[in-house]
Order: sequence, then C-alpha cells, then structure tokens
Amino acid sequence: MPTTHALDDRTVHYEWNNALAPRLEIEPGDTVVFDTRDAADGHYRATSSHADVLARGPFRGHPLTGPVRVKGARPGDALVVEIVRVEPRASFGWTAIRPGRGLLPEGEFPKPFLQLWDLADTAHARMGHGIAVPIEPFPGVMGTALDVPGGHSTMPPRKNGGNMDIKQLVAGTTLYLPVWVDGALFSIGDGHAAQGDGEVCVTAVEMMARVTLRFGLEPGRHLKEPQLRTRGPLAAGTNRGPYFATTAHGPDLFAAAQQAVRYMIDHLVAERGLAREEAYIVSSVAVDLKISEIVDTPNWIVSAFLPECIFAPSIR
Repeated sequence: MPTTHALDDRTVHYEWNNALAPRLEIEPGDTVVFDTRDAADGHYRATSSHADVLARGPFRGHPLTGPVRVKGARPGDALVVEIVRVEPRASFGWTAIRPGRGLLPEGEFPKPFLQLWDLADTAHARMGHGIAVPIEPFPGVMGTALDVPGGHSTMPPRKNGGNMDIKQLVAGTTLYLPVWVDGALFSIGDGHAAQGDGEVCVTAVEMMARVTLRFGLEPGRHLKEPQLRTRGPLAAGTNRGPYFATTAHGPDLFAAAQQAVRYMIDHLVAERGLAREEAYIVSSVAVDLKISEIVDTPNWIVSAFLPECIFAPSIR
C-alpha cells in the first residue's frame, strides 16, 4: 500500500554528494511532502533591505531537503517524479540583484537591489506599481545523486537534473530523472513562486516551499538527461492576454539574449515608469526568453516576451 511521508527542512545539505546518508527510504508509489528552505537559506526577512544582499555573504550552495532513497532504483532506471502540489510557506518572497551575477554585467547594475514580494493572497506576487505576477510555484532544484565521488556544486544544472529552473515543473507535471546510483538519492530545494524563462537576474520570486511529490520507477529507460511531461498548456497563469516582445539578433545567443533584455528594460522604464532595477527584476520573474530562429547563419533571433496581464487592473 503506498505511503505518504513528510520530510522537514531542519537538516539540509548544500552539494551533490553520493556519500550523503539518506534521510528517508521509500517504496516506488510512495508520496513525500517536502518542506524546503529558500535559496538564501532563510537570510531574508519581510523587513530586509538592499544592504542585506551583500550582507548575505558568498553563495555556499542551495539548501536541499533530502536525500531520499527509493528502494529498487538502479543505475540505468528512470526516477518518475509526479509533482502533486507546490505552495509557499511564507507570506513574502524575494528577488535580488547581486552585482556581477545574472545575465547583465556588473557595470550595468553596480549596486545590490532587493525586491520583496507580497505572497499573502496565494494567487499573485505583488511588488507595487500595480504589478501582480500570477503565482505558478515550482521547485528550481530537483535531482538525483551523481555517479562520481565527492561534493559537486548545486549551482549549474547537470545530467542529474539539479538547478534546472524550468518554470514548467509545476503541479501536474511529471519529471523523469536518470538514476546514476543505487537508490537514486533524490533531493529538492530552491522554491520559486514565479519566474520568467531565463531567470535573467539570477533570482526568481524566491520562497520557502512545501512540495508534494509521488515517486515511481521505469526500469532500464537509460535516460542521459532529464525529461518532462506537462499536464496541459504552458504558463496558464500568464498566457491569457496580450504580450509585448523585444527582439535582438546576432551570431551569439548569449549576447542576443542580453540585448533583448536590455531593450525590455528600456521599455519597462519608458512605458511603465519603473526604475531600471525594478525593470530587471520584472524581466527575471515574468519575461520569457525564446530562441525564435537559429537556422539562418550568421545571425540568430532571441525574443523576450512580457505578459501584459501582470499590469491588468483586474488583479491590482
């Protein structure tokens, strides 16, 4: 009979390391309710200020809840992770600009900036200026243990999943992760209330989260990297009205993405009256970057799409 377990966030780890002892062992078919810390490990409060961004100190790794050992999981299997529910565990979230991090260089954003978000109504994240971004929560980090020894940073995405920041990993989506070691050793963290595709300032609407997952196994599937299946259309919270988009071209996708975001920041400043830092924040939590064309050398097109429903009077 499938069992439901609970795993709190009183003990976390900050790296991928297959030598970590599992905190929980489950059977395929079981459900686990995870409590996770936010990416800053509880550093920010609802009263925090811009000065607290640098006071946080250097990044040591995402605080992850786990590992969870899945009985019968073997290398070559696929761990099936059904995302049942994701919800905030606090009434506020945060987005930070940290100079030298993110898509745009330090010279363009030389000062730390902290945006606090009101999550109290559970439907929208609010920041003032009439901006209300629909909450579509998901965990930024989910992964299995790697098949190489030692500790490995949680910052980059990897073949085990990890810091993928795929905003479509919401309730109803099923994630398929490669199993690299016996038991899979699954961990989770980095909850996001909302995010644009790209997470361009390097933070989304970060939050403490409660995530309910149901686990299964597909023996011998031999995935090389993660795959996923959504339950329905993408970004249902924002894909319900007009968009404004900027575009940029060039032979370098990274540089084109930077330029498209610069144009979007200019638009938000001119049309919506935001400060440049606020516009960068909105670009990170609501604007979706898309590779619109990559076949006509020497130039490619990157587009940045802003859902204008976040300014709709009906949700102010």
